[in-house]
Amino acid sequence: MFKQYKLRNYKFILVMYVMILNVIGILLIGSAKPSVQSKQILGMIAGLTIMVMLSLIDYNFILKFSWLIYFFMIGVLLLVMFAGDDAGGAQRWFEIGSFRFQPSELAKILIILFFAYFFMKHEEKINTPKVLILSFVLAGIPLALILKQPDLSTTIVTALIFAALLFVAGLSYKIVTGVLAVSIPSAVIMFTLLIQDKLPFIKSYQVTRVMAWLYPDDYPADAYQQQNSIMAIGSGQLWGKGLNNTDATSVKNGNFIPEPQTDFIFAVAGEELGFIGTVIIIILLLFITIECILIARKAKDTAGKMICCGFAALVGFQSLVNIGVASGVLPNTGLPLPFVSYGLTSLLSLYIGVGLVLNVGLQPKKY
Repeated sequence: MFKQYKLRNYKFILVMYVMILNVIGILLIGSAKPSVQSKQILGMIAGLTIMVMLSLIDYNFILKFSWLIYFFMIGVLLLVMFAGDDAGGAQRWFEIGSFRFQPSELAKILIILFFAYFFMKHEEKINTPKVLILSFVLAGIPLALILKQPDLSTTIVTALIFAALLFVAGLSYKIVTGVLAVSIPSAVIMFTLLIQDKLPFIKSYQVTRVMAWLYPDDYPADAYQQQNSIMAIGSGQLWGKGLNNTDATSVKNGNFIPEPQTDFIFAVAGEELGFIGTVIIIILLLFITIECILIARKAKDTAGKMICCGFAALVGFQSLVNIGVASGVLPNTGLPLPFVSYGLTSLLSLYIGVGLVLNVGLQPKKY
């Protein structure tokens, strides 16, 4: 369970990137919604504690419980459907006192852990139909449960994480090429059907969001969120208006940015920290992603490599979607910006991921 590690292998640079980004997030949350800033500070303290503890536990020991982890994940995703708190037409959370627990956020990390074990075990047979079909079934169950909540954005990001893990595990380029040849035209057809509201698994409000993204002038009631976000980002110009400013022309101060502490925290960053501040946030997210990939290159086994690449995919894809939504590049959907947005389940889950990556870094392969 515990091993004798060398301090020089501890990736303090990754911890530094994460802490700087988290502190920036806490400052932005304090400006966006001061009442929840103290909770985020406690979340950071708890997260760092969990991160350090997990970084010292051999990840191979944790992977011995992979099937228990998988069934626990399925259990909580099922439980939230029946006993979860219903808010805004979605049943995604458990109310625990004054805190909310969102199982789908933790599921992203648990899926990485499970498939790191699964793909390592079947490494030599990864391209056989039996293993591929089984992996898609095992991934499809939690994805279907998340989609049922409904939470399309988390489903998409989690599916992308699974796809990244499958690729890293050694999926044949012939299969990848074949899938792309089929999926690209299929995506075009599905998008056409989506805007015509002919996809049964897509809710009507999700169709409206896409239409509002494509034609904001025709759907002003649904497009205002992104339009105000774009306006806020642009209004910050180079250096921003400053944290906690009282500027009367502030989009945030006028309550024109929806959920400024969570989904649209990047809009607050753009308005208050300006172009420089947003670039710093993007660079830190990029550095975290790259550092995880660099650690993966030196991992001692396939499981360690996939834990690092899976977490890199989580941070990379989720950041891309959140920033894309806030800047109007992608349709409006709700996803937190890693280490920046308010959300204790998301923050603690991310710190769990960092702890696992750090442990992989403590056990590099021997040359």
